[in-house]
Amino acid sequence: MMPLVLPSARRHGISDRDILHAYRNAVDFFAAEDPDEDLMTVVGADESGRLLEVGFRRDRSGRRLVVHAMPARPKYLRHR
Repeated sequence: MMPLVLPSARRHGISDRDILHAYRNAVDFFAAEDPDEDLMTVVGADESGRLLEVGFRRDRSGRRLVVHAMPARPKYLRHR
C-alpha cells in the first residue's frame, strides 16, 4: 500500500508523484534520532534523478503518512 502524502510534505514544492517515486526507490533509511519520535526518513531519487529526503510516520492503523519531503540535505547524503 502506498503511503498517504499529507499537505505538510508539499511545503517545499515537491509533487506527490516525485515524493512517491523517491519513497518507492529509497537508497537509504534513517530512524529518528529521538527514540520517542516515530518519524522515519528515506532518501530516494525522484523521476529526474534528484535525491529527496522523505519523512514519514505511521498512524494508529499502521498506514504510512508522508509528512515531509525536500531535496536531500548533506546530513542525509553522508553515506553516499
